[in-house]
Amino acid sequence: MKIQKPTKAAVIKFSIVALIFILTVIWIGNYWLILGLPIIFDIYISKIIPWNFWKRTKDGKKPAAWIEWVDALIFALVAVYIINIFLFQNYKIPTSSLEKTMLVGDHLFVSKVSFGPRMPITPIAFPLVQNAFPIINTKSYTDRPTWKYRRLKGFGNVEREDIVVFNFPPGDTVPFLYTNPDYYNTIREQGEAILSRNPELLNGTQFLSEYEERQFVNSVGRNAVKDNEAVFGKVLYRPVDRRDNYVKRCVALPGDVFEVRHNQIYINGTASPNPEYLQHCYYVVTDGTLLNDRFYERLGISKADREIYGNYYRLAMTNEMLETAKTFSFIKNIQVEEHPADSSAQVFPYSKYFPWSRDNYGPLTIPAKGTTVDLTMENILLYERIITSYEGNTLAIKNNVIYINNKPATSYTFAMDYYFMLGDNRHKSADSRYWGFGPEDHIVGRPILVWLSLDADKGFPANIRWNRFFKMVNKD
Repeated sequence: MKIQKPTKAAVIKFSIVALIFILTVIWIGNYWLILGLPIIFDIYISKIIPWNFWKRTKDGKKPAAWIEWVDALIFALVAVYIINIFLFQNYKIPTSSLEKTMLVGDHLFVSKVSFGPRMPITPIAFPLVQNAFPIINTKSYTDRPTWKYRRLKGFGNVEREDIVVFNFPPGDTVPFLYTNPDYYNTIREQGEAILSRNPELLNGTQFLSEYEERQFVNSVGRNAVKDNEAVFGKVLYRPVDRRDNYVKRCVALPGDVFEVRHNQIYINGTASPNPEYLQHCYYVVTDGTLLNDRFYERLGISKADREIYGNYYRLAMTNEMLETAKTFSFIKNIQVEEHPADSSAQVFPYSKYFPWSRDNYGPLTIPAKGTTVDLTMENILLYERIITSYEGNTLAIKNNVIYINNKPATSYTFAMDYYFMLGDNRHKSADSRYWGFGPEDHIVGRPILVWLSLDADKGFPANIRWNRFFKMVNKD
C-alpha cells in the first residue's frame, strides 16, 4: 500500500497529540502505554488502517447526519471521561453542612490535580454519573475489572483547613431507599431499638467484650434492614470510587491529635483558627413575635437551617449573624447548643470507652501510614473499619484475643493515611464525628471555583445567585 505524503497540518497535529500522549504516559508511569504511539502515528500520518471506516459510504458521499451526531457524542463522552479522571469534574453542594462557606445549590469545579488524580478503581463506567442512572436507578458502572488504588502526582497534598471532596467512607454499603443516617449507624440503631423492645432475644447471652456485643446488635439490625426492603430498599455494595461524593473541611491530618472542647477545635493541644463562616446552632426565644421570612432573609438563614417550635427556635448562625440577631428587641434569649461529653455513646466510635459528644470530642490521634497502634479490647471499635473495610483484612475476637487475618494480634500498622473531616455548619453536618476517619484512597479533589449557584429556597429567576458566579473557593 502506497503511503501518501502527509500534509503540514497533519504533521503539526500529530506532533501536538504525540507530545501530550508521551507526557501523559510519563505522568501515569506505565510505560507499556507508549505502545499506543504507533496508533496515533497511523491516525494522523500513515493512515494505513481506515479508523473512520464506519462513517464511509460506498459512493463516497457525506455520511448521514445521525452518524455525525453519534461520532460527536462518542468523542464528547470519551473527552469528558478523560477530563473527569485527570483534570476536574463538576460537583453540586446538596446539603447545608458547609454553610455559609459553601451554599446549597453551589455547582463547583473540583480539581483532580490539586492532590493528584486517583486512577479509576472501576474503570468501565458511564461518564457524568457517579453510581446509578437517574430515573431507571440501575448501576452506571461494572464491577469488573477492578484496579488497585493508585494516585498520580499532583500539585500538592491535602493540608489542614482545605475543603475536600471525597467518597463517603460508610457508603460502601447502602440501603437504596434509606441513605441517612449511613448503613452502619442505621443497623446499629435498628438493632438497639429491636433489642430494647424485645429483650428476650438476648436469651441471657453474656458478651465477653463490647466488640462482641456490637457484632450481635449489628446482626439484629442488619437482618431488620434486609427483611424490610419496602422501607430501606435493596442493600447495595459500592466500590470506593462509586460511593457518593461528600464535601467537608479537613481539620486534622495524619498524625494530628484532634480534640473539640466546648465547640472549639484543638489540634495538637493548640486552638485551631475558626473559619470565617463557621456556624453553630442556637436556641432562640422571642417575646411571642413570630420570626418571618424578612427576618431570615436579613440574617441569611436558609430553610434547612431553621427549626420552629412556637416562640422557640433552633437556628444555625455565624458569629456575624448572631450579633445581628441580638440587636432585635423581640428576641429575649439566645443560647448556643452544646452537647456535653457523657457515656451514652453519641458519636464515633459509639463506645462506652470513648464518652465523647459532638461538641466535646477526643483527644484522638489521626492514623498515619506506617505508624503502629496497640490494639486492646477497649479501642478495637475505633480501628475496626480501618482494619477490615479500608485496608482489606479480616478481624475476629475469640476469648478476648484479637485475630487479624486469622493470626493473634496485639498491634496494627496502618497501610494508608487518614484524615478527619468536619462541616463548617458544625451542628448540622454528618461528618467524621459520626462515621470516623477518612481514608486517603477516598480523596477525590479540591473545589476551586463556583461556576453556578442556585438558591433552593427561591423560584426562578430569583434563585440565581449572580454574586457567587466564578467565585474562587478558599480555605477560609
